[in-house]
Amino acid sequence: MKDDTFELLSKMYGEFSEFRVETNERLDGIETKFDKLHGDVLRVEQDHGKKLQSLFDRYQQTYEKIEIIEEKIDDLSDKVDKHDINIR
Repeated sequence: MKDDTFELLSKMYGEFSEFRVETNERLDGIETKFDKLHGDVLRVEQDHGKKLQSLFDRYQQTYEKIEIIEEKIDDLSDKVDKHDINIR
């Protein structure tokens, strides 16, 4: 009986040891893939961050130009209205 129990425990220990080694190998593979993926995500975030900042800067410049043009149009409209009043 003791021999059967010892053999069973030895067999279970061997199987658990193999399982542990296989699990560690799989986890190492997953960690490697995760590290690569993390690096790719960081690179994409940096690249897109720069591009988005450039787009925002360009939008800001365009908005400022439009404001200047609107002010000029308003000034011209006021002048036309004054001339219209003077002509009448």
